[in-house]
Amino acid sequence: MAGPALIPAGDFRTSYAADTTIFPTTTSRNFAIVGVLLLCLVPQVLGGYWLSILIQTGIFSIAALGLNILVGFTGQISIGHAAFFLLGAFTSAYISNNAPIPVFFAIPIAGVVTALVGLIFGIPAARLKGLYLVIATLAAQYILLDFFSRAEWFTGGSVPASAEPFSIFGYSLRGDRQYFYVVLAYVVASYVLVTNLMRTRDGRALVAIRDHYLSAEIMGINLTKYRTLSFGLAAFFAGIAGALYAHYQLVVSQEGFGIERSILFLAMIIIGGTGSIMGTLMGTAFVVLLPETMEFISLSLKGGAIDKALSLNNNITFLREIAIGVIIIAFLMFEPDGLAHRWRQIKAYWKLYPFSH
Repeated sequence: MAGPALIPAGDFRTSYAADTTIFPTTTSRNFAIVGVLLLCLVPQVLGGYWLSILIQTGIFSIAALGLNILVGFTGQISIGHAAFFLLGAFTSAYISNNAPIPVFFAIPIAGVVTALVGLIFGIPAARLKGLYLVIATLAAQYILLDFFSRAEWFTGGSVPASAEPFSIFGYSLRGDRQYFYVVLAYVVASYVLVTNLMRTRDGRALVAIRDHYLSAEIMGINLTKYRTLSFGLAAFFAGIAGALYAHYQLVVSQEGFGIERSILFLAMIIIGGTGSIMGTLMGTAFVVLLPETMEFISLSLKGGAIDKALSLNNNITFLREIAIGVIIIAFLMFEPDGLAHRWRQIKAYWKLYPFSH
């Protein structure tokens, strides 16, 4: 008599709770736990360069996660996300420098302050769509950047604002090896929080608005309320990420956080997959590693036959910017659902292998 199968055939979900579980199988849950535990060992193995890359990936993935709530789950658009990221950085630095509040508490406070500002911009933006919404979020970007330039009491003006190292109850965490665990904790907490949010009534309302806002309104969903809420949530996670970035760099400057940074945040969720939480992390890692890869290729080509044949000379360094633009266009054309969709296809293939059905 044959023994029980290790992998049951079919889908035996018999309740709504089972259908909305975070991990579809026990194996996937165990892999996630093991993955987090292995990440805890990374600082003992990798050097400072790769630790810095991982820290940046974690910080930017939190900001991209907030943007995915707005764009991927609610169907809105924003090209002013970098301004909220910077607002969170300046707010946390200002609080930790001018109030007897540890950085551990300054970071979530900065997230709340940024969320409130996001709600202010979200109220008028929630009534717009299409090109008008794009212009409204672009206006938010330039309004905040102008505020940062003029409010020297808040940002330090032309002098970058200093930020305290991460501390909790008088104990400071300095260096990449220690700060890696801080970022890892915030990444895990943020992704678990958003995953559970999408399983709630409010999360389903956001998705309903994205899929068909007229049907959602007929079902009694308040479009203005939830669209405004999505702006606040996106700003909250951008503020958290910005605060983490400030206390990692220990200085905050608005240089490098213009419209091009907002486009990069959009690229992260487009490449990873809009409306996919796992895809957000994959897209962020892709965008962070892409410039490093292109830098390596640029250095390899410099002075070589291709460089001389095309007369690239010093222009070879612009390959990074060109590559990012080309890859975004390629994903929009050939893989609009992003890396997350490709990953699901790979898993489905091996789940059915060697059978085609």
